[in-house]
Amino acid sequence: MNIAFFLIPKSEVTYLPINSSMRQALEKMEYHRYTAVPLIDECGKYAGTLTEGDLLWKLKNTQNLAFADTEKVKIRDIPRRMVNTPVRVDAEIEDLLSLVIVQNFVPVVDDSEIFIGIIRRREIIEYYANRTGK
Repeated sequence: MNIAFFLIPKSEVTYLPINSSMRQALEKMEYHRYTAVPLIDECGKYAGTLTEGDLLWKLKNTQNLAFADTEKVKIRDIPRRMVNTPVRVDAEIEDLLSLVIVQNFVPVVDDSEIFIGIIRRREIIEYYANRTGK
């Protein structure tokens, strides 16, 4: 089965441009109550995943960084601890299994590495639960 069946398109996904500020990330993640969001570069390519932990460690490890100063910190300058490996849109569902074990969502890219959406762990688990009849 092709993974496109599970795809949540980019238009329905909360993501951040890599050149956004730390403050924008904090506010967007708080508003949507997300613990991680995909990052997109200037060309629309998947550029990584930002987590709450990344933001917390940046606050902790940057001396005298106040909330007001987070507007000056760019996401691209925040070290990221998580690597959410993307898959291509033509991948098969079996290609996702090892990724959803360690990732809440899997970024999906096209042949040009352009970010086109995500697949959440929840949909994969539901798919297999329904197949087993439980």
